[in-house]
Amino acid sequence: MKVAVVGATGLVGKKMIQILEERNFPVDFLIPVASESKGKRTISFRGESYLVRTINEALELKPDIALFSAGSELSLKIAPMFSSKGTVVIDNSSAWRMDPGKKLIIPEINEDVLTREDKIIANPNCSTIQMLMVIAPLHKVFNIHRIVVSTYQSVSGSGIKAINQLNSERNGNMEDKFYPHQIDKNCLPQIDIFEENGYTKEEIKLVNESKKILDDPSLNITATAVRVPVMGGHSESVNLEFTKSFDLEEVYSILRNAPGILVVDDPKNKKYPMPIDAEGRDEVLVGRIRIDESREKCLNLWIVADNLRKGAATNSIQIAESLVKKGLVK
Repeated sequence: MKVAVVGATGLVGKKMIQILEERNFPVDFLIPVASESKGKRTISFRGESYLVRTINEALELKPDIALFSAGSELSLKIAPMFSSKGTVVIDNSSAWRMDPGKKLIIPEINEDVLTREDKIIANPNCSTIQMLMVIAPLHKVFNIHRIVVSTYQSVSGSGIKAINQLNSERNGNMEDKFYPHQIDKNCLPQIDIFEENGYTKEEIKLVNESKKILDDPSLNITATAVRVPVMGGHSESVNLEFTKSFDLEEVYSILRNAPGILVVDDPKNKKYPMPIDAEGRDEVLVGRIRIDESREKCLNLWIVADNLRKGAATNSIQIAESLVKKGLVK
């Protein structure tokens, strides 16, 4: 099997290659792809060196699967070029997520909708993935009516330039700007650009993607997305209003038995999910599970995940694993 990684030298692309190796994905030939530059670059994978290819070179090699993490603009342009050659594209950008003809997949939730006809498959937003991993199994049992979510997202979600800004500011250099304001010792209630309704694109993604993945357009969702001076790992405060009554023991039982979830909830001993503990893990951590005493049938949750892994690279590779398992790629 030939697997291309488009954007192989970026944060997520590097993580994809690492996780392909960790999960022993059946790669016979790796095709790392990056923008053209002077000189030949190589990437190490399973003890071998693979030449970094241009897009045109990768197209000629006709990969079976192409994992994309190169931004929406490039994906819109070249993903159809790969799919036209029979390659299945799994795209990590926002380019195809809300396209009604493209599937938006979290394997633990909706891998069953994948078919042989799906040649471009969208990977959801990192914040959407970690929230839905926890709330989807609860939605099946108690039927969620309304979701209120506030996110606390790390700088790694913005890429290497944002990481550089945080590191520079911590070293006293306040000139190296990626964000519109200082991020060290600060919180920015803006992720992506503002739309006319006053919400940012990130907040709108959370709303629209959740409805699509859960196949429930009636869901009421409101979101506030905040960038925080954390290097890696996103956190979310989520309030759920159900249409059915629930008890906490059943909630705990559902979450403890859900795939990909780790319940960390022992407040008496100061144990709860934190970004520093999620780093390097594929599980989504959930804790601070408690009844909202201000309103009936409401629950509060605190959800944390490694945004570069389950929020991006791992979920993409799990989609590829689903394709192999279902016999949709050779």
